[in-house]
Amino acid sequence: MKRSFLLLSSFTGVLIISCAFLYISNLSPKKGTIITRLTFPDKITERLALHAGDAKQFVKQHQFNKALCLFVDMSIESGKKRLFIYDLQKDSVVDAGLVTHGRCNESWSVGRKYGNKIGCGCTSLGKYRIGHPYKGRFGLAYKLTGLDTTNNNAFKRYVVLHAHECVPEDEVHPYPICQSDGCPTVSRVFLKKLAGIIDESPQPVMLWIYD
Repeated sequence: MKRSFLLLSSFTGVLIISCAFLYISNLSPKKGTIITRLTFPDKITERLALHAGDAKQFVKQHQFNKALCLFVDMSIESGKKRLFIYDLQKDSVVDAGLVTHGRCNESWSVGRKYGNKIGCGCTSLGKYRIGHPYKGRFGLAYKLTGLDTTNNNAFKRYVVLHAHECVPEDEVHPYPICQSDGCPTVSRVFLKKLAGIIDESPQPVMLWIYD
């Protein structure tokens, strides 16, 4: 009887440990799996879904990356994450980060202002093709080519995707973050995440800045 009880206890212990290991394994991300746990207010989610529908058609027609693209919602305060890495196939946000907007040659721009003229210092709304990386004055940067009439001077304006130490990694709302001369500027950590997507993509990645 005592031996049977010991065997039963041992079997029960092994079973509990095995189940616990299986449970933890299921919680851990598999290699190559995209984890999408980010949630946002309904208004932001609806705007993302609306633009995703148009983005899917655009990337297919113009031979862009059909799996992932970048959205920037300028209606969101700068102290909140508003640059979204979006999975077009799963209709979900993979990651998000802070991003600057242009100060339009002012010491500090209040409200949302946009422009496309050379020398305006403003953010330009529209779709962009993210080009090749290069080493600029702020380190790693990516050339941007504007694809709409609202941003077709981006390349001539030297509007690029780059990082700067003034952009924090985490949200600081209700406080704003620094402003740029029109470049979508992110934190150094977040740029590394973006670089992993852009550099490994066999096709150009689309960036869409909207309001």
